[in-house]
Amino acid sequence: MTEPDAGEPIAEWRNVDARMFRERIYTADQPAVLRGLVAHWPAVHSGSASARAMCDYLLSLPQGGPVPTIWADPSLKGRFFFRDDMRGPNFTRGAAPLAAGLRMLLAHLEDAAPPGLFIESAPLSDCLPDFAAANRLGLLDESVAPRIWIGNAVTVQTHYDFSNNVACVLAGRRRFTLFPPEQLPNLYPGPMDITLAGVPVSMVPLHRPDLERHPRFHLALAAARRIELDPGDALFIPYGWWHHVESLMPFNVLVNYWWTDHVPDVSPAESLLLGLLALRDMPAAERAVWRNLFDYYVFRTSGDPLAHLTPGVRGLMGAPAAEQARQIKAILQRSLTQSR
Repeated sequence: MTEPDAGEPIAEWRNVDARMFRERIYTADQPAVLRGLVAHWPAVHSGSASARAMCDYLLSLPQGGPVPTIWADPSLKGRFFFRDDMRGPNFTRGAAPLAAGLRMLLAHLEDAAPPGLFIESAPLSDCLPDFAAANRLGLLDESVAPRIWIGNAVTVQTHYDFSNNVACVLAGRRRFTLFPPEQLPNLYPGPMDITLAGVPVSMVPLHRPDLERHPRFHLALAAARRIELDPGDALFIPYGWWHHVESLMPFNVLVNYWWTDHVPDVSPAESLLLGLLALRDMPAAERAVWRNLFDYYVFRTSGDPLAHLTPGVRGLMGAPAAEQARQIKAILQRSLTQSR
């Protein structure tokens, strides 16, 4: 088995409050372990005795609608991925009442080779509407909606999210292996439109990778950061950081919070697709010209691109945000309508 190198350690914090998180942790844009962050939650206290105690606590709360649930054959050992032909996942996705999912997990708790069972990314407002009021995070605005993940010993393949994430372990134990965003080419991402849960995943298994087929993966392993979390611990994962998640116990519960401080008028992912359509097949010299333009106007690597122009002569680029968005959308609509 090939294990990730230790890499740079992940900073660990204790007694984190909202101000410390915003001013010192979030602004650093680096992963951070928040030890004991939610150890005071009733859910953590109630579930500390056993898996059944955690299930009893969750079922004592008012119940909502069905939760997204996935199942996998025992032979897969909880590794959720694509089928060999890449034409679909190696698991079955559906929906079931939370109580039914918990009963299934408890029924297989002692199995030597249980089926992979996973309640994934269920909005707590839908399935356990009173949970958030009884178990408050405190670091984030209350508008950031929590989600719950419950399963046995399953593995979520290396992927990234277009959001920041605070992941809180309530029961069991989880191992996170993280990679910086710039490791993308060394992680061999899968197709953008054939995904397991909406975002591309790395096509390389973290353990036992085929380094002949994926020779740059050793560079990603050298940059990997790994941490294990106990109940009550949390992990801050910044926007765009790749993460591989292993649930290590027969019963595991996690609550996470996704958010971003900026919601653009146009999806950046759609902008990337438009860039593929417009730029990918250009001659290399012409692509270099456009890379320079993007760096200057979009990524602003040289500072404010309009600073040398007086406000009255900045044109579309200097228009107020709402008017600029309206004009750009009109131009794009005409262009896409008239495209060859």
